[in-house]
Amino acid sequence: MSSSTATTAELDQAIAELRDGERGWAAEPLSSRRALLRRLHDNVATHGGEWVRVAAAIKQLPADSPLVGEEWISGPWAVLGYTGALADTMVNLEKGRDLLAGYPVGGAPGGRVAVDVLPHDVFDRLLLSGFRAEVWMEPGVTEAETRERAGLGLRNPEQTAGVAVVMGAGNITSIAPLDVLYQLYAYNRVVVLKLNPITDPLLPVFEAVFAPFIERGYVRIVCGDASVGDHLVTHPDVAAIHLTGSEATHDAIVWGTGAAATAAKASGVPRIDKPVTSELGGVSPTIVVPGNWSSADLRFQAEHIATQRLHNSGFNCIAAQVVIVSADWPQKQEFFAALRDAIAGAPARPAWYPGCDARVSGARRAHPDFEAVGGTTERTVLWGLQAGDAGESAFSTEYFGPVLGVVELPGTDLAFLNAAVEVANERMHGTLGANLVIDPGTQRRLGAALRESIAALRYGTVGVNAWTGLGYMTARATWGAYPGHPLDDIGSGRGVVHNALMLHRPERTVVYGPFRPLPRSVMTGQLSLMPKPPWFVTNRTAATTGRRLAEFAARPRWSAIPAIFASALRG
Repeated sequence: MSSSTATTAELDQAIAELRDGERGWAAEPLSSRRALLRRLHDNVATHGGEWVRVAAAIKQLPADSPLVGEEWISGPWAVLGYTGALADTMVNLEKGRDLLAGYPVGGAPGGRVAVDVLPHDVFDRLLLSGFRAEVWMEPGVTEAETRERAGLGLRNPEQTAGVAVVMGAGNITSIAPLDVLYQLYAYNRVVVLKLNPITDPLLPVFEAVFAPFIERGYVRIVCGDASVGDHLVTHPDVAAIHLTGSEATHDAIVWGTGAAATAAKASGVPRIDKPVTSELGGVSPTIVVPGNWSSADLRFQAEHIATQRLHNSGFNCIAAQVVIVSADWPQKQEFFAALRDAIAGAPARPAWYPGCDARVSGARRAHPDFEAVGGTTERTVLWGLQAGDAGESAFSTEYFGPVLGVVELPGTDLAFLNAAVEVANERMHGTLGANLVIDPGTQRRLGAALRESIAALRYGTVGVNAWTGLGYMTARATWGAYPGHPLDDIGSGRGVVHNALMLHRPERTVVYGPFRPLPRSVMTGQLSLMPKPPWFVTNRTAATTGRRLAEFAARPRWSAIPAIFASALRG
């Protein structure tokens, strides 16, 4: 379809074609669906370079910038990793195998079942050395139920569920394709994808990638403004909606706007009478647990947190917005200096997402003592936020830009961690992701209490020495808000995506990473060969490493490993 705004007639035709196509989707056995997925995988590999070129142009990045690596990693690499993992799940289903065979299953606090999803194979252990991830199921879900229900819609592919509308995101270019695939395979729905206007230039790439599904009438991709989206979500032949965006966008879709929305919420009757799943961002905290850190530790973790805020220019719904630090940490001022230097010293880049200037200006007006730390004019640190301030906008408003707040709480060790978890749960708006930074010595000292603190965090992804963005990138992990948000107080959304094992009733993903990079990791007894991760904004070879990772995911082979390592080590 044209990149111009779709007309009502064109939208109606697209939905009618999908309704016809649903019959074909119902008739596709798993082997055929897997073959289609393989063709899409190959198309991503073929068009990956153009995908990245267009994405970098949207984000105003020079072609030779190391930051182009972000587009490789959060674009083609993410999709290629997912299609490979999903194909593995389908093979196991076709052969009648237990889908969790080969995935260690253990326990987590509260009697939860935990499934280890990373690393899964030797390549994971090499390319993401020292990183791991597990999916925790909701309390009360048994291991037997987890095994029996894994697979979701893939267990009954003939039972299709109508037409879904996916409202695409404008910030990370793999979000829309991954959301479409989840609707197709987890829910057995055919899909109309409505692109965010920011990503309209990617329409030819996405049409080429999804060509096997478009040809058979299983996918349609359209462009247009809010009126196009409204026509789609209210269409009587649309059975379900998934969106990535803001809470305001969600509420406009579900409840309407103005007085009508107020009345609808008051009555508890939404204007949309169909399932709505969503990923809506929020205010993500990073808890820095005090310990005895070296100068190199301070610098590395400052760069880590700067990355959590500045990746993609800060336009990530999972970007860290508030750092929680112990007021009693003897190294607090050293850490603050390192954090200031890391934010200011990160490569300059445009504030490309619409509305950034207004959001930054609003944050600064609300905090007259802000510090413009440099690097770009927008980079802002809000020091001295008060956890008890009921009107603190940094806790309630997602700034969606390069603004970072800092909160100090009293205490050390477990007393501090418990207080920080309470602030994260009770004061921060949303439940998409939370980060913990903790050195190995303090981890050992806290012992099992650390895992209890992770369990106490009410977030859909928790990162321990690993940015929660890695949870997004992990194909077999789940991605979404912590369960339980009602439609009239939606927070960070409802439901999950990705989840290549198709786990039923997951609660959260927990990702873990090494506190130190190679070679200091090995020198201090950590089993990790990972140098500075390629998603760090300060990584000098991220573009090359990201491209090589995507090429490897397209066709995994031992011969590609040395070149990836060589680039990573130079980063």
